Amino acid sequence: MVAGCAAPERMTGPPDAAPETPQTQPNPAPPPPSVEEENIARLSRLACEEVTVAAVGDLMLGTDFPEDRLPDDDGAGQLTAAGPWLRAADIAFGNLEGVLMDGGEPVKACKNASACYLFRSPQRFARTFADAGFTALSLANNHAYDFGRPGRTASMAALDSVGIHHSGRAGELASWKIGEARIAMVAFAPFKESWPMLDQTSAVAVVSGLAVGHDIVIVSFHGGAEGVDAARIPFSTERYYGEDRGNVVEFARAMIDAGADLLLGHGPHVPRAVELYRDRFIAYSLGNFATWWGISIANEKGYAPLLSLKLDGNGRFLGGEVVSFVQGRPEGPRLDPANRAAVMTGELTAADFPGGELKVQQNGQISRTGGTVTTACQPPQAAR
Repeated sequence: MVAGCAAPERMTGPPDAAPETPQTQPNPAPPPPSVEEENIARLSRLACEEVTVAAVGDLMLGTDFPEDRLPDDDGAGQLTAAGPWLRAADIAFGNLEGVLMDGGEPVKACKNASACYLFRSPQRFARTFADAGFTALSLANNHAYDFGRPGRTASMAALDSVGIHHSGRAGELASWKIGEARIAMVAFAPFKESWPMLDQTSAVAVVSGLAVGHDIVIVSFHGGAEGVDAARIPFSTERYYGEDRGNVVEFARAMIDAGADLLLGHGPHVPRAVELYRDRFIAYSLGNFATWWGISIANEKGYAPLLSLKLDGNGRFLGGEVVSFVQGRPEGPRLDPANRAAVMTGELTAADFPGGELKVQQNGQISRTGGTVTTACQPPQAAR
């Protein structure tokens, strides 16, 4: 028997086509957020940020006019004790009394060389301030013009060379960023060629303009009378040696109404009260801090407060303390175990603002009389 084998039939047509997959239309992209929505989101993020500030009063590390009274270490030792607070802060502020200038002639004469209140430090002292941790200095005070316009120009150039922000001469502003927060600083004083503290209409215009493009606006002011007898705030125009030194409370509150977030005052050479106004912090005088020669540091004039503050990214006060230093010569400011700067600030705050929102405790802690600080920060919710 012969077995037959049938070959498989060939496929003569194409294989069955795969079933068609229905085409889905992509979801339309969501519309981009509006400018208003982006701004709201940004303000919400800033409310959750924290900006730290360390602020002190008058700084004059030594002068070489009319004779050499400079410290051997370019003043570094005077800032050693405060260095940890200054370097830890996002913003470290002080008021520079005098000029940073190599040579140059003063614009006024001294009748008595032993009592000549004109201050000129070499430009290299700018490095001392930077190494200590300072990031912003005021150049608006009654000694910033001791050597005329060239002196203030030299000071500005010296600070620029080490990256320290500054303001003081009318027209000169500081602007920079810390994280997402945009910072501005403007320094006022009732003295020649400074931003005009006594022209409140002009000052309001400047600050309101800065507030449009910045999240935290810092206003420095060198105002008020001088000396121990001027520690209390009179809530009126103050005069010293016949000069109008301004109404500091009216000025400070007007600046906050215009959009300022932090007011740092100096000039009286003694500490003054602090105030919370519309959730913004005001220091009416930070006194002397490191003044090597030519400025009295007797008793209260030697109390040297360092403000350590916390703000949110929109400038609201969150908390802080007065760190108490006391000046001595030649060693400069040192921590004061008696906390005299804090005690004085607390007593003056209670006396000048008896219904105010702040209390400075003897250990320096600054608390709200109404309780804990509220915050607008909304932390992100945990993923489900």
